Amino acid sequence: MKSIVGYANRWSAKAGDTVEFKVSTYGRERYRADLVRIICGDDDPHRGLFCEEEIEAPFNGTHKGRTQEMTAGSCVIVPQPDAAERLASFTVQAWIYPTLPGGREQGIITHWDGAASCGFALVITAAGTLALRTGDGAIHELSLETRLESRRWHLVAGTFDAATGTLGLYLDRLSSEVEAGQNAHASGEGGFRPASRSLVIAAGEAGGSDHFNGKIDRPIVTGRALEAREIEALAWSGSPHEREPAVVGAWDFSQDIGCSQVTDAGYHRLHGRTVNLPSRGVKGFNWSGREQNWRHAPSEYGAIHFHEDDHYDAGWQTDFTFTVPATLASGVYAARLRAGDDEWHVTFFVRPPPGTATARLAFLASTATYMAYSNYRWHMSEPFAEVAETFWTTLTPNDIFLQEHDEFGLSTYDTHADGSGVRYASRLRPVLNMAPRTPLWSFNPDTHILAWLEHCGFAFDVITDEDLHREGTGLLQPYRAVVTGTHPEYYTTPMWDGMRGYLSQGGRLAYLGGNGFIWRCAFSDEWPGALELRRAEDGIRYRDEEPGEYYLEFTGEYGGLWRRLGMAPQALVGVGTVAVGFDRSGFYRRTPESLDPRASFIFEGIGRDELIGTFGIQGGGASGSEIDATDPRLGTPRHALVVARSEGHSADTWLVPDETGFHHSAMDGVQNPDIRADMTFFETPSGGAVFSTGSIAWGASLPHAGWQNNVATVTGNVLNRFLDPEPFAMPAGTPES
Repeated sequence: MKSIVGYANRWSAKAGDTVEFKVSTYGRERYRADLVRIICGDDDPHRGLFCEEEIEAPFNGTHKGRTQEMTAGSCVIVPQPDAAERLASFTVQAWIYPTLPGGREQGIITHWDGAASCGFALVITAAGTLALRTGDGAIHELSLETRLESRRWHLVAGTFDAATGTLGLYLDRLSSEVEAGQNAHASGEGGFRPASRSLVIAAGEAGGSDHFNGKIDRPIVTGRALEAREIEALAWSGSPHEREPAVVGAWDFSQDIGCSQVTDAGYHRLHGRTVNLPSRGVKGFNWSGREQNWRHAPSEYGAIHFHEDDHYDAGWQTDFTFTVPATLASGVYAARLRAGDDEWHVTFFVRPPPGTATARLAFLASTATYMAYSNYRWHMSEPFAEVAETFWTTLTPNDIFLQEHDEFGLSTYDTHADGSGVRYASRLRPVLNMAPRTPLWSFNPDTHILAWLEHCGFAFDVITDEDLHREGTGLLQPYRAVVTGTHPEYYTTPMWDGMRGYLSQGGRLAYLGGNGFIWRCAFSDEWPGALELRRAEDGIRYRDEEPGEYYLEFTGEYGGLWRRLGMAPQALVGVGTVAVGFDRSGFYRRTPESLDPRASFIFEGIGRDELIGTFGIQGGGASGSEIDATDPRLGTPRHALVVARSEGHSADTWLVPDETGFHHSAMDGVQNPDIRADMTFFETPSGGAVFSTGSIAWGASLPHAGWQNNVATVTGNVLNRFLDPEPFAMPAGTPES
C-alpha cells in the first residue's frame, strides 16, 4: 500500500529556479528524501534496466511526515458580498441544468452560516428535488415534491418576504419543440437573517462541500421577494440589473471566459472567482445552435459546467525546497521519497537557461502528453477496457491508491461522475503515472530513449513542451538536432508553430515515437500548470465531446485533431497515426527507397534483407501500440523517402476512426495493408531534415541485447548524421533544390 506521495510546483526548472516539494504521508511519521537523476525508470526485475544516480542536495535526509488533504469540486466564490449581508427580503434564482440530481445535497446558490444557523441556501436535495433553506438562528426549510430532471434546463428560484415571513419556491422546466415544460410552486412560513460569509455558486457553505453537478446560467440575487412573472422576466433579460432596481448581484458567466474571474454585471460589482477549474465556454439555456463558437455568440454561452470531481491545485504546503545550482547538468531528476517500504519519485526536468544550450542535441520531454494522461483511470472504470485494449487490466499500488483517493483528480481520458468528459488536467497535484517505476506508457517508456542516449555517450539537454509553448522556436534554435520521446501526442498552437519554425530554419528532428502531433490542446497563463483538451468530431475518443462546445476555453481556438484543422502531422514530420494495436507489435522491412544514396547513412551496418526490430519490450517488436504512416494527401513531402515499412501486425490492430468512412471486415492488421508504420526521412530547404519511426514501440526495442541491436544502430546512425554540421541538400527536382 502507498504511504507517501508528493508533487512539485514546477516540472521544468533552470539554474537559480527554486523547486518546491509538497509531500503527504499516510501512517508514517518520518520519511527520507534524496535527489536522484533518472536514467531509466523501467523497473522490471527480469530486464535489469532500472537506473538512477544519487546526487548530493541540501534536502537529502530525513523529514517529518504529515498527511496533507485536498478537496475536489468546482464552484464560484464571491468573497465579500456586502450588499447580500444587508438583505431583509430576497429572491435567489438561476437557470440550472442538473446532470446528477439526487443522491446527496447539492448547492445551487448559498449564502449560509451553519454555525449561526443564518443566511439562505437554494439547493437540490438528496431526493433530487428543489429546496430553500433559511435561518434566523433557527433553520427553516421549504421543498418541492417535483423531482428535477437530469440534463434538462430548469428555471429555479427561492424567495423570502420579510413583511409576511413567507418563503417561496419556484420551478419551471424549459419546454422544447418536442417536450412540454413543467412548473411547480410552494410557499411556507420561515425566518431569515443574512449571513456574514462568502456567497457560493454551485456548492454549499464556503464552497467546500455539497458540490453541484451540471450547468448554471444567469444566477441572480434580488433584494425583494419577486413574483413568478418577475422572476421569469429577469431570467430572460440580458440586463437584469437595468430591469430591476433591487438586483443585488447578477453574475454574467458569458463574460471573462477563459479567466478565473466571474463578473457581476450589476451595480454592486460583487465579482467572484471560480475554484477548481469548472468548464466555461459552454452552451447556456438559450443556445440556439446557430453558432458553434462561444466568441461569436457569447450570450448563448453564458453557463458554467460544474463537477463534484473537478480539480486544479492541491494547495499543499511546501515541505522542502531545492534551488537548482548552475553546476547541475540538464536532465531528468526527482526527489526520491521513501517511507517504510514505499517509494515515490517527484519528477522534474532541469533545462539550460533560455536562449542557451550545453549540448548540440536536445531531448524534448512531452510534458503536455504527460499532463493529458495524468492520473489516468479509464482502464479501471470503463466496462470494456480489456476488450478495447486487448490486454488484462493489472492494478498497481498507484491504481489502488487513486481508487481510494478520488480527490486526486482525473485525466483527460476519464469522465466526470456525471458522465461528461474531463477537459482539464493539472500537474499541481501528485501525478501517479509521471515517475519511474510506473507502467510503460507516456513518461516512463521515454526513459528507454534517455537511457540509450546515456549508454551511447550522446551529450544532450532536456527541455519540455511547456518551455516550447512559452519560448517557441527560440528554445530550439541553439540545437543542431532535437529528439522526441515515444508519444508526443498533444501540441498547443505555439508548440506547433515553434517546431515548424525550427524545421524551416534548418533544424533536424528525430521523431522516435508514434501517435505524435495529433491533438490541439491549450495552456493558459490564467491557470498555470493546467492543460485543456476538447476532442472535437473525430479521432480516437475515450469519451465524446459535448456538441456545440468544441472551442477551447483557454484560447478560443477550435479543438480536436490537427488533421481536421488542415495541419496534419504528415505535413510536419511526414507521417501521422493510422492504426492502434496493443497486443502484438510488428517489425520493419527495408524498402527499395532505403537504397537511395540520400538514406544510406541510416542503414550503415544493416543488411539489405535484415528485418529491423523483431524484438522489443512493448509487444515483442519495434512497430506497435500506435503507428503512423505517410499520406501525400495530408502533406507528406513529395521528396520524402519511406525507407522501411512495418509488417506482422495482429488482427487486433485496427485503423483509427479518422482513417475510415465506415466499418467493414478488412479493417485489421492482418488483412489491411494500410495498417503499417512508415519509417520516413526527408530533407528541409534550409539544410535540415526529419526522421520518423512512426511507432510508439520503437523506443522499447532499444534496450534489447544490451543495447546492441539494429533498432539502436539505425537510431544512432540518424543522430550522428543529424549532429554533423554538414547541411542536408534537397534532392534534385524539388523546388528548393
